[in-house]
Amino acid sequence: MTGGFTHFDAEGRAVMVDVSDKAETERTATAAGSVIMQPETLRLILEGGVKKGDVLSVARLAGIMGAKRTPDLIPLCHPLALTSVKVDLTCYPDRNAVDITATCKLKGQTGVEMEALTAVSVAALTVYDMCKAVDRGMTITAVRLLHKAGGKSGEWTPVSETGGEPS
Repeated sequence: MTGGFTHFDAEGRAVMVDVSDKAETERTATAAGSVIMQPETLRLILEGGVKKGDVLSVARLAGIMGAKRTPDLIPLCHPLALTSVKVDLTCYPDRNAVDITATCKLKGQTGVEMEALTAVSVAALTVYDMCKAVDRGMTITAVRLLHKAGGKSGEWTPVSETGGEPS
């Protein structure tokens, strides 16, 4: 391990972490992000007026599919047998935003943080793709991990969620 990073060997070469000696535990991770857009774009989403179809349903499905394909996208991620992927999209007209949360679960030897983050990212990109014809200025923002539980490191929540130090 170089400089505290687990994906490098003693010579500094990228490696997939060996998890064969880790205990199988219940593991969960929740991530979130937002797509900020023009008021008219959000109105079209809410009214079903986007020509490509039901933006929220398609983005939800894309997020689930993205979580399942994480090791194909992130080079050193382990292929995981996810037991649950939940993606929620909520519209907030007061902020002209679609907020996305994704929670991934499994019983295994490694965590699911990357799967949750990938689910949010792919769902956000899908919102952008479906609406870009009317609003190329959309912003995908604040993609972050909200919570993780399980494994040797236990539970973690960011400072902004707990009001104190990360747990």
